[in-house]
Amino acid sequence: MPQKRIILEMGSGNDLYGEDYTKAAKRAVHDALHHSSIILFRSLDLDRESMVVKVAIGVQKPDLVDCDAVAAELPHGKVTVVAEEGGLNVVDKENGTVSVIATAGISAYLDLPDGKYTV
Repeated sequence: MPQKRIILEMGSGNDLYGEDYTKAAKRAVHDALHHSSIILFRSLDLDRESMVVKVAIGVQKPDLVDCDAVAAELPHGKVTVVAEEGGLNVVDKENGTVSVIATAGISAYLDLPDGKYTV
């Protein structure tokens, strides 16, 4: 069966004082998830754990994101997280702080037979 993307959600999150890229990434994932009410699993009697979930996190310092910790925030499916350069750092030179803004794009895929589910 061909894999079809069934969900695409975006979100943003931040860490204002700790310069914690993982915290900002988790908050971006939560923001994206709170934009969704995914009833198709129940409505179509589909197994949500069979869903493949791909998460892209954009931050200025991707190597500082704990991708496993971010993946643990997703409640269902087989999750992979990739951190890449993006997002935004807002530097406050007067106070010596950096506010981290992360973006998240979450795509979910299911194996669906051609022609069975149509819109």
